[in-house]
Amino acid sequence: MFVDKAIINIKAGDGGDGAVSFHREKYVAAGGPDGGDGGKVGDIVFVADDSLSTLIDFRYKRKYHAEKGQSGGGGNRTGKNAPDLVIKVPRGTVIRERESGRIIADISGDEPVVAAKGGKGGKGNARFATPTRQIPRFSKPGFLGEEFEVTLELKFLADVGLVGFPNVGKSTLISVVSAAKPKIANYHFTTLSPVLGVVRVDEGNSFVMADIPGLIEGAADGVGLGHEFLRHVDRCRLIVHVVDVSGSEGRDPKEDFEIINRELANFSDELAARPQIVCANKSDMATPEQIKDFTDYVKAKGCDVYTISAATTTGTRELVDRIAEELAKLPPIKRYEPEPPAVVLDEHAGDGQKFEITRGDDAVFYVEAPWLEHIIRTVDMDDYMSLQYFQKVLRTSGIIAKLEEMGIDEGDTVNIFGFEFDFVF
Repeated sequence: MFVDKAIINIKAGDGGDGAVSFHREKYVAAGGPDGGDGGKVGDIVFVADDSLSTLIDFRYKRKYHAEKGQSGGGGNRTGKNAPDLVIKVPRGTVIRERESGRIIADISGDEPVVAAKGGKGGKGNARFATPTRQIPRFSKPGFLGEEFEVTLELKFLADVGLVGFPNVGKSTLISVVSAAKPKIANYHFTTLSPVLGVVRVDEGNSFVMADIPGLIEGAADGVGLGHEFLRHVDRCRLIVHVVDVSGSEGRDPKEDFEIINRELANFSDELAARPQIVCANKSDMATPEQIKDFTDYVKAKGCDVYTISAATTTGTRELVDRIAEELAKLPPIKRYEPEPPAVVLDEHAGDGQKFEITRGDDAVFYVEAPWLEHIIRTVDMDDYMSLQYFQKVLRTSGIIAKLEEMGIDEGDTVNIFGFEFDFVF
């Protein structure tokens, strides 16, 4: 089963929490704080695996969560680090954040790509000891790892894409110019999935050709099978448009030519502007008049046209040489550049993190911030120094400034995950 699109949930590990601990030893008075830091955590890493050709595995497993770092311990013991979670995908897979659509990575090379970063370990209370604060009763929790749903989209890394109506001879063409062995038969939609073939021009010179399932009118809007696979032509440097010049299916070759180009334009303006070579195929079944009528029409449109018969291999060698000549002039296969996130998260607690403040009908200010819940559970509300640290987080994150901007008055109630306090300037 060929699967070239999947949606999964990825979550990098959360950093281990720092520990609150004090040295306890016989005959050692006031040993002081010795809480260790939390362990570092694993990132979500994607790598290309050439043994994979589809995304079918991601239909059965949709959650990929890295391990959490171990919490710190007494005696200044740092928590154990967690390993990265490595996910293997077919080469050419584009990873997008599902919600925003931004490109996270294009897995086309050999280098591993970090798609979601794990959080750093939190600091133990030993880190907060100072000459004036000798018994800190608080620590920092580990930072949260990034988590989001991503769309995996396989886009074949092919130099040349074969497009055209069903049963025009695309599969036959790729089978005679390369070692690919697609299923070939005289009926529509014989090709149900894209097929890649390596075409050898001469020693040290070759290119990759992709046979895309046949398009029909309305393909870009979801009609037929071809629209599912137009994404595989998206990277192609050159399009080879195969047309049945004999009209053996009862269609007009000129009309076929226009319909397919219209579908390419409907799918992507960039794709429509891609260089194109037209193949007038099945010439062994066409009359000289049919061939001349079609080739004159295509040349008037400014396109190169080659008269071939894939079934008898007539003209295929000349076509391969022409394709190689054209590819030598074109830039490399398209690679997608990663796009930065809309909000860049700072590594310091709260800085740059998302939060939302609303005022309820009860006049209470409600603060919503997932990262803050992780921090608030480590704060000792009965300890003055711990509360000072919490207040600093609220101020550096911009929450205090936002409350003031919303017109909060002294004595108004603020609710953060069920913890309520009166606001004081």
